[in-house]
Amino acid sequence: MPRKRLRFGCLPWIALLLAVAAGWWFSQTPSHNRVWADDVAQLLEARVDGNTVHLNNVRNFTWRSEDDYTVSWESRDYPLDQLQSADLILSYWMGPHIAHTLVSFGFTDGRYLTFSLEIRKESHEQFSAWKGFFRQYEQVLVAAEESDIIRTRSNARGEDVYIYRVQLDQPALQRLFLAYVEKAQELQQTPEFYNTLTSNCTTVIYELAKVIVPLPMDYRLLASGHVAKYVQEQNGLTPNVPYETLQQAGYINERALQADITGEDFSSAIRKGVPGIQQ
Repeated sequence: MPRKRLRFGCLPWIALLLAVAAGWWFSQTPSHNRVWADDVAQLLEARVDGNTVHLNNVRNFTWRSEDDYTVSWESRDYPLDQLQSADLILSYWMGPHIAHTLVSFGFTDGRYLTFSLEIRKESHEQFSAWKGFFRQYEQVLVAAEESDIIRTRSNARGEDVYIYRVQLDQPALQRLFLAYVEKAQELQQTPEFYNTLTSNCTTVIYELAKVIVPLPMDYRLLASGHVAKYVQEQNGLTPNVPYETLQQAGYINERALQADITGEDFSSAIRKGVPGIQQ
């Protein structure tokens, strides 16, 4: 029985298509020079002077709705020896498995500063997780007041937001804070693409946290809605409290909405009853 000859006529076309795709991929270059959306229009500028971190372009918007807001970019100084806490914030916007992750640092004078790695949308763009795989968005590190960056998620957008106290001593807090500062400096110097899988809000937390303690890779770094459970398993959350209790007590939405009515300080309101946080 004669052998069937393999047909290789389609291989050149496949190679050509792959070459075209590769050429397109590598032709995409990140840039700081685009017409950006208001909430990511400014790059965070950071400088360390001894014990003090100077930050320019800290975001402090007032959000009345997702599309109605007052723009405010401010300069702040933060003494490293006054760092006293860090909180992991998870904001769920597309089901239980995917969440936007933020880290908020607390200081002894009562101030909080929240860091969030986000896509840097152009003024005409909307976020698409699929487009995030294909070099369509730059990344930006936002530093903001909690009454801006957390409140807009819980109150203006109606996302489900949870807060968890992270267990770190002050030297570790300082190293993590400075790792965010270094990331801001890197992005200011060299623009980078956001990637839905490999360079997103959760993976950057993992990379930054590795400066403190070795962490195992885990699928929950991609399924970001479960990252708080992952952190608990690394003994990183309030000890001796079941995860279900941490999650239930950490849900902030009702407290955040009530703060709008009563005028209570937002950061104090959202922490009421959260395990590991003294009021």
